Amino acid sequence: QVQLVESGGGSVQTGGSLTLSCAASGYRYGFGCMGWFRQAPGKEREGVADIDASGRTDYAASVKGRFTVSRDDAKNTLTLQMNSLKPDDSAMYYCAARAGHVCGLPMDPANYWLGQGTQVTVSS
Repeated sequence: QVQLVESGGGSVQTGGSLTLSCAASGYRYGFGCMGWFRQAPGKEREGVADIDASGRTDYAASVKGRFTVSRDDAKNTLTLQMNSLKPDDSAMYYCAARAGHVCGLPMDPANYWLGQGTQVTVSS
């Protein structure tokens, strides 16, 4: 059974940084695509960052240049480094993984295993 456990969320002020981590387990063949979704109250869940098994990344326009996604398949971990945070970045952030190897945005959450989420709050 696939398990994705996020950590690292919290509250910061505008312009601050946070690093989200995800520990993945339960899939013996190696994930193809991994990434992060976020969902703010009253809004749809959106994919913000995606990385394939070769390390190629893709980002939503709203976070490009500020967020960096990385993965360590030896440790089964996924990381999202978030810099220059804005109040609009406030949301629940979900770690995501899928077996398939066709990666990139847009990301359909129905095609991913998702973690339970970690809250990020950015105050002005």
